[in-house]
Amino acid sequence: MKHRTALKALLASAMALSLAAPGLAQTKLKWAHVYETSEPYHTESVWAAGEIKRRTNGKFDIQVFPASSLGKETDINQGLTLGTVDMIISGPSFAARAYPRIGIAYYPFIFRDADHQYAYSKSAVFKEMIDGYREKTGIQILAYTYYGARHTTANKAFTDCAGMKGMKIRVPDVPAYRATPEACGANPTPIAFAEVYLALQNGTVEAQENPLPTIEAKKFYEVQKHIMLTGHIVDGLTTQVAPHVWTKLSADEKQIFTEVALEAAARASAQIKKREAELVEEFKKKGLGVHQINRQSFVDAVLKAKPVESLGYDRKDYDRIVSIK
Repeated sequence: MKHRTALKALLASAMALSLAAPGLAQTKLKWAHVYETSEPYHTESVWAAGEIKRRTNGKFDIQVFPASSLGKETDINQGLTLGTVDMIISGPSFAARAYPRIGIAYYPFIFRDADHQYAYSKSAVFKEMIDGYREKTGIQILAYTYYGARHTTANKAFTDCAGMKGMKIRVPDVPAYRATPEACGANPTPIAFAEVYLALQNGTVEAQENPLPTIEAKKFYEVQKHIMLTGHIVDGLTTQVAPHVWTKLSADEKQIFTEVALEAAARASAQIKKREAELVEEFKKKGLGVHQINRQSFVDAVLKAKPVESLGYDRKDYDRIVSIK
């Protein structure tokens, strides 16, 4: 009888614990980014949040906060260290503030295209950078998403580096973004992003550079006649997890977070690549000239006038990345 009573008590206790466990074990996480709810970066983050919850049997309840609702990009990057956010999607340029080596992804013409960038994200050199960034900050990078190739619009067509000479072009006030126009003898002019359309319209600048989806969204095609497919910077975003979250995950949980983030990145990247291809034809239909360029003329000029080392990067990293097939 005593044994039976003890067994009943033990079973009752175990059942009470098992019923309470899901509630006790659930962890709520905040995933932040600066993109709009219509963009693949958001829709795929929402998918990933749900998928992580499903694959961990409800342990992680992740809410995605879009459109800078938890702060600007600088804020959410700082939030990973401060503990105010748990996961983010953000450009490597922000990670480079803490770990400069990773910023080489912005060096002009380092990537041939989106496929080359994807191969880089799977490479040994990028893994070294992920490890170095984690050692420096505690932050874990899970995946790399294609953001788009930056192309140049202008009222005057050109097909090589020399054709940019003297052109007043708006670029972000960042060395890697200024490098191409400076190497080609153009006059890069920093103007606030919100003021670019008006600056093009009134002739303050005669050219600008951005990915095709941005050229569409901001209607720059209304005040520009030509698009040159320079592809000088192939932009990307990284999915990152805060140290206070990553260090508490089990090995299985780390694998789930990583696998889901990689799947989400692949899905978003495919959507962006598809839209870029569609936009080339749509811009032609709108009457814009869309021009291929002599890529090598730009590469040679940039390497001569703005060598990798001059922007603070390692020539060995550059050589390893450009050789990736």
